[in-house]
Amino acid sequence: MSLMQQVTSAFSESGCLVQTMPGFRSRPQQQEMAQAIADAIDNQQQLVAEAGTGTGKTYAYLVPALLSGGKVIISTGTKTLQDQLYQRDLPAVREALKVPVSVAMLKGRANYICHYHLQRASQEGRFQSREDAQYIPILQSFAENSQTGDKAELIEVPEQATVWQQVTSTRDNCVGQDCQYYKQCFVMEARKQALAADVVVVNHHLFFADVMLRDEGVAELLPSANTVVFDEAHQLPEVAGLFFGEDISTSQLMDLARDSQMAYLTLVKDCVALAEAVTPLEKACRDFRLVFQFDGARMPVQKAQSLKNFADAYQRMLETLATLIRVLETQAARDPLLEKCWQRGETLLALLEAWHKGNHANLVRWVEVFSQSVQLHATPLSVADGFGKQLNAQPRAWIFTSATLAVKSDFNHYQGQMGLLAAQTRHWQSPFDYDQQALLYVPEGMPEPNSIAYPAAVAAIALPVLQASRGRAFVLCTSLKAMREVHALLKQAFEEQGMDYPLLMQGESNRTELLDRFRAHGNAVLVGSQSFWEGVDVRGEALSCVIIDKLPFAPPDDPVLAARIDKMNTEGKNAFMEYQLPYAVITLKQGAGRLIRDESDSGVLVICDPRLVDKPYGRRIWQSLPPFKRTRKLDEVQAFFERLDEKLEPIQGS
Repeated sequence: MSLMQQVTSAFSESGCLVQTMPGFRSRPQQQEMAQAIADAIDNQQQLVAEAGTGTGKTYAYLVPALLSGGKVIISTGTKTLQDQLYQRDLPAVREALKVPVSVAMLKGRANYICHYHLQRASQEGRFQSREDAQYIPILQSFAENSQTGDKAELIEVPEQATVWQQVTSTRDNCVGQDCQYYKQCFVMEARKQALAADVVVVNHHLFFADVMLRDEGVAELLPSANTVVFDEAHQLPEVAGLFFGEDISTSQLMDLARDSQMAYLTLVKDCVALAEAVTPLEKACRDFRLVFQFDGARMPVQKAQSLKNFADAYQRMLETLATLIRVLETQAARDPLLEKCWQRGETLLALLEAWHKGNHANLVRWVEVFSQSVQLHATPLSVADGFGKQLNAQPRAWIFTSATLAVKSDFNHYQGQMGLLAAQTRHWQSPFDYDQQALLYVPEGMPEPNSIAYPAAVAAIALPVLQASRGRAFVLCTSLKAMREVHALLKQAFEEQGMDYPLLMQGESNRTELLDRFRAHGNAVLVGSQSFWEGVDVRGEALSCVIIDKLPFAPPDDPVLAARIDKMNTEGKNAFMEYQLPYAVITLKQGAGRLIRDESDSGVLVICDPRLVDKPYGRRIWQSLPPFKRTRKLDEVQAFFERLDEKLEPIQGS
């Protein structure tokens, strides 16, 4: 039986999925998508597939992938999705298909306990907090008893705990085969299992980090893979850009200084010159950070270089780093850790010098300022050429799937970004009945989005909608500044009007904890920014309204965007229509996709931005959204929620 026949049989009304999976029912869109993926695998083609929310795209790619008989790499958008795929979806599909397929999961090395660094941390006893010190015995016990060393399995130590930085390795500070714990290494074991497995689950950051930096891991897996599947593929252009470029941060220099100081204290106390070389580098890094006034700033290289003391501070970093490297070179033969520090220093110096010279025409140089560090970026204007080399390295199937890849079923923007001009493209609408389940409300009388009064207008529009929805809402903003303003205005209005809905805001705690609280309350309002536009799944009436403040155009002062716009306009292209608008549409589709998550969900999507109606391009935007019933009248929103509450009352009273 051919792969296509096996896939068709599996998804049929009498197939194994229906027979063995409780609640599974065959959907035409899902079956067609699975067949298209089977065809791409058979013919070693590139397929770009957009499937609306509810299509069941995970099973649509898993079934042909597991039945294909070849080696498959599946890359997901986040580690959370990676865990879900590995622990829940893959075992369920494998059991239903009854195929003897071996499965492995591979994450970046920072996700695995490192025996070497754990021992160093416990011996040195230098921790940022008392809590970190208290976590060490828990971590030691976990390292002794865990099969994987994956920190996701250790819930007793919070993911945000600073101790993780001390007990995991990085590409820079791993001592490799010289390590006394090499045979027990969790990273090496994970890679060994991945090499032997039929299906390997990775995430986008790991895929590009390993493949582009030629680290071991995915770079070793790729030659033997027959099929590569990217889920949440809309994230790839941004992720790929991080790894096709060249970045360096002052925090990397500070880490090198810290590790060199530790090496002096524990390995070469007779080399006083090493200790003397560390302090000037640390001071040079701090002085360079002081050149920039505001954290959160992003600026092109020209603006950064015009700042007072930039050139002198940069030169001082180069000189102090070079001094440390010379000392490390004299000690490198004494211990693998010292040799590693010397090699890291050489690499960092080369990056600093290359960034300063800026000889590569395709790389945009810019600076990002954080509270304690400065990141120097050199980002490619396009990843298409670099990624194209991977696509054409050897024959295999490449599958790119997401709910948001196209603008009105047109994939040109995405294909151009990723160099997928030869790819097949397919689009499937969501099976949800948006006309009955949801309403799109674009309020009248909103000011221009760039006006000072805009956040207040958003809060004023949101208030009666939130009263009608009885909370149960996300308010999604396009910037952190707008998020804080809208949250403050809603908080004041809630107090004045006696609205007792719990009001949450991104940043109060981590995303998982906030979502748990949101679901538990059942009537909360969560004001968020970028973190909540995608990858968030709240089903049922707890989320019955999504309010979006503005169309999510990329910030015009973004240095990479500005360079891309200049390049496209110079080439005679329309940068707004060909790049900025498609970006905004794809991002908006992600935010809108938070509302209706299954066939029983209902709710209202509010897009406050008047450009959706007033501008000629607005039509192109709303036509790219699911087919919501549309209104500009608040009373229709209120009537919608009244009908929704009437439907829910018998259920709540039963």
